[in-house]
Amino acid sequence: MLRRHPLWILFGLLAVAAICIAGYFVWLIYFHPYESTDDAFVEARSFAIATKAAGYVATIDVTDNQHVDAGARLMTIDPTDYQIALDQAKGQVESARAAIESAEAQIAAAGAAIDEARAQQTSAAAALQFAQEEANRQQDLAKSGAGTVQTAQQATSSLRQAQANAAQTQASVVSAMKNKAVAEAQRANAIASLHQAEAGAAAAEQKLKDTVIIAQQAGRVVQLSGAKGQFVTEGQSLAMFVPDEVWVVANFKETQLTDMRPGQAVALSIDAYPDHPLTGKVESIQPGSGTAFSLLPAENATGNYVKVTQRVPVKITVDRWPADVPVGPGMSVVPTVTVRPRS
Repeated sequence: MLRRHPLWILFGLLAVAAICIAGYFVWLIYFHPYESTDDAFVEARSFAIATKAAGYVATIDVTDNQHVDAGARLMTIDPTDYQIALDQAKGQVESARAAIESAEAQIAAAGAAIDEARAQQTSAAAALQFAQEEANRQQDLAKSGAGTVQTAQQATSSLRQAQANAAQTQASVVSAMKNKAVAEAQRANAIASLHQAEAGAAAAEQKLKDTVIIAQQAGRVVQLSGAKGQFVTEGQSLAMFVPDEVWVVANFKETQLTDMRPGQAVALSIDAYPDHPLTGKVESIQPGSGTAFSLLPAENATGNYVKVTQRVPVKITVDRWPADVPVGPGMSVVPTVTVRPRS
């Protein structure tokens, strides 16, 4: 056959090769434009619900697996001790304000005392001047014989008394000014005490608010461990919270990422609810394999290295989750990404 019909056999082989290549491209474009994996799970940023205030649990307002809206009350701590602390702090605020008013009254009184002392100083200065002139006049009269020595001595004594009185009024002015400075210092101290008391009152009020635990976002309460009458400490976990915002993390092999890009359409099937098909899109692709960000990443610089295909996490957002069934972190999902158009 080869010797009799070499050209026909060659053409036949070429035709078979062409059909195989064409069939491969037809399969690649029309029948397999997808990448899929069963290593995919529902993910969410769940966190622990902990207390900021220590005390006995007064009420539990939710139950296991209950859905709550943002702002809903989850549980409360007995607020008695914190209400007492707030009342004490408010009393300290009022005491500090009264101290400020007292200091201001003392400042006003010291200002009036200064004015009075200065008026007395002016009067004493006038008396001193008159006594000085009288003493000089009596001394001149005594020297000329027109006056007596006794009168001159009395004038000199009056001058000394006027000088002492003037010195005393000067000291009174200085004392009144110092009293005002002391009152102003007391007011400054009272103002500082007021600020401190107001800060303490604000802290006590915040502590009282912390006795009520509020949901900051919509989601579900799971693994509820708190109970009414239980004593809890600050930071103690009482439940776990799963927000409504969930997505899918699919760990594709790195060889499957060749044509995968953000924005591509994804068809999803939840293992627990295969009768609820979902649609979504590729949100992002992690810049690195999953093992590279693990607690103990693999060390490949060894003599017995064996190349293993790595898996890269891909974040997939779902257009609309089913409302009639619960979906939460850890549930298995099978995503199928359309990485190439079908036409």
